[in-house]
Amino acid sequence: MANLRFHAVKEALSRKPLEVKISEERPYEYFGRKVFNRERMYKYLPKPIYEKMIDVIDNGARLEREVADEVAKGMAQWAKENGVTHYTHWFQPLTEGTAEKHDSFVEHNGKGGMVEDFSGKLLVQQEPDASSFPNGGIRSTFEARGYSAWDPTSPVFIIDDTLCIPTVFISYSGEALDYKAPLLRALHAVNVAATEVCRYFDPEVKKVTSNLGWEQEYFLVDDSLYSARPDLMLTGRTLMGHDSAKNQQMDDHYFGTIPDRVQAFMKDLEIQALELGIPCKTRHNEVAPNQFELAPIFEETNLAVDHNMLLMSLMKKVARKHGFRALLHEKPFAGINGSGKHNNWSLSTDTGTLLHAPGKTPEQNLRFAVFIVETLMGVYRHNGLLKASIMSATNAHRLGANEAPPAIVSSFLGTQVSEFLDHIERADSDQLSLAGKQGMKMDIPEIPELLIDQTDRNRTSPFAFTGNRFEFRAVGSEANCASAMIALNSAVAEALVSFKKRVDTRIEEIADDPKFAEGTGHTAKFHAIIDILRQDITTCKPIRFNGNGYSDEWVEEAGHRELDTEKSCPRIFENYLNKESVEMFESLGVMTRKELEARNEVKWETYTKKIQIEARVLGDLTMNHIIPVATRYQSQLLVNVENMNSVFPIDKAERLSARNVKIIEEIAERTSTIERQVEELVNARKVANKIGDEHAKAIAYHDTVAPKMEEIRYQIDKLEFIVDDACWPLPKYRELLFIR
Repeated sequence: MANLRFHAVKEALSRKPLEVKISEERPYEYFGRKVFNRERMYKYLPKPIYEKMIDVIDNGARLEREVADEVAKGMAQWAKENGVTHYTHWFQPLTEGTAEKHDSFVEHNGKGGMVEDFSGKLLVQQEPDASSFPNGGIRSTFEARGYSAWDPTSPVFIIDDTLCIPTVFISYSGEALDYKAPLLRALHAVNVAATEVCRYFDPEVKKVTSNLGWEQEYFLVDDSLYSARPDLMLTGRTLMGHDSAKNQQMDDHYFGTIPDRVQAFMKDLEIQALELGIPCKTRHNEVAPNQFELAPIFEETNLAVDHNMLLMSLMKKVARKHGFRALLHEKPFAGINGSGKHNNWSLSTDTGTLLHAPGKTPEQNLRFAVFIVETLMGVYRHNGLLKASIMSATNAHRLGANEAPPAIVSSFLGTQVSEFLDHIERADSDQLSLAGKQGMKMDIPEIPELLIDQTDRNRTSPFAFTGNRFEFRAVGSEANCASAMIALNSAVAEALVSFKKRVDTRIEEIADDPKFAEGTGHTAKFHAIIDILRQDITTCKPIRFNGNGYSDEWVEEAGHRELDTEKSCPRIFENYLNKESVEMFESLGVMTRKELEARNEVKWETYTKKIQIEARVLGDLTMNHIIPVATRYQSQLLVNVENMNSVFPIDKAERLSARNVKIIEEIAERTSTIERQVEELVNARKVANKIGDEHAKAIAYHDTVAPKMEEIRYQIDKLEFIVDDACWPLPKYRELLFIR
């Protein structure tokens, strides 16, 4: 193993940046080249079919089979012109990844030959095995039938020689077995609810769209070094490793010059992503060494989720081409920052975003206040659920580690917006005004005036308002954004439905009140909205927190506010099955109790399996690599001490070999401790594995297995610091994080 390590380091040092062929075309010219988008539909479909498809995409009209047949013809023509030979239904099962089964266009022609064919039936529907994907007991092993169904709102795209068709995935009995189906339902729910509220202010509003802009953080490590770390290969993170003397403490990597090899990788990735219609916008070095970020322009949420899943797959593929491995685990290295995926979320109509302020009129400012407050109401009522939506065995390492949002959901609004809501709550005046960006002049003549936003930024806040959107910062790097977006959009939809119902009731009460005078200059509707808004501002105040989310004082304060402060991953998942969550999802038609129960079974089982795999890998590395190496080095030192005793007088020999004797003793103590701890780890796993209930088993793994792994790691990291570097078998942090 030691020889493998040094060979890997040598190979990593010898790598040169891979030359990337840059197209002479500008990005906008090849953007979406591999996507059957509106431009291609217009070209390849008859005009009546094109218009019907646009109605389906924009207005939610039902897709008729006859239309699908015509679309399939045009789609197949375009695909074949681009060298495509196969098609697949591309879906998102409960594995956090994507799935695909490739079929060729080839069919028998009835004359002993073959023809190429692609019908509407094949476009619209396929039949993957529903029992072989995580399903939480919805499907037994012998109940294999399931269906994937085309989602026409997300464009079809080409990868290599395959036409990829985004689809939902459901069981034979109709339950959702994926992320896309409940996401589409949640987006429909928030559209309906938000449109109804928007019509208080503008009766012409026809549709409200949920928007998402994700920021994808990731690590790159050299492929040869990755291959020499079995823990990275099998678990996505290093299960052991002493801190490098230099890591991120100098803050010199963040926004620093992008290394040449990484720059070549980024160029290649962006070109391929843009061809697939992913609107890449931003790239930069992140805080930790070898950590980077890619962010796109905002998109409609369903499409943004698909693009993120596609990008993560593409990122891994392109990274290998450049001699890297892309690490999407939230915490691949201890002692430095982990990776998140900030989800910037907003709502918009055809006239603009609903979360933008200041408005040009008091009515626009009131609308802004309503949507800010009702978003906060949803987050407040379901703060535990939102935390559950982003929690996982991998993200648990990152949250609350003073590098990412704490494991308590709260919202930062900033001074101006907070004061604006406080002003409404106190009923100081019916005049609704909110200052826009303010100018700041520098004392340097050459520097133009800066425009200062309404809010500062609070990186310790899991759900921060940043000017015209909320930034859900707690989402994990390798997570499917859909999980968080299902919970958030559902919570906001429920809050808006409640708001609309209470406002309508209040309007009737005011209209029947003889004391109400129209002469006030405001309508009954205005007064009703203000009355209910003030109630909700007061109700959701506990979720608002503008301070330091990393502080111990906040944890105590959050408890007083009755916010969810649970840190145990398996217990946090319980929020999906509490009364409030089930009622919300069922009332909105997003998920049934049966679907929620099944998903939680999958979550608990997944958590258990991930910790189980880590424990087994750690035990293997410890007993078969680390202890033998430490013992071998110990034997070398013993020989050295014996030789000292044979050459020098005993008092001088003792003095000269004192350091080696001390190391020999420390190795003996630590290896003995490690062997005992590994035995305890194995026994803890055996006890937990006998538990039949997945919930209880996950809790047992969290409470009894995971802590023992940390104890073993502590001892191994101490050994790494004293064992001869030439003997150590695994690439060290200084090699993993700083070799380009």
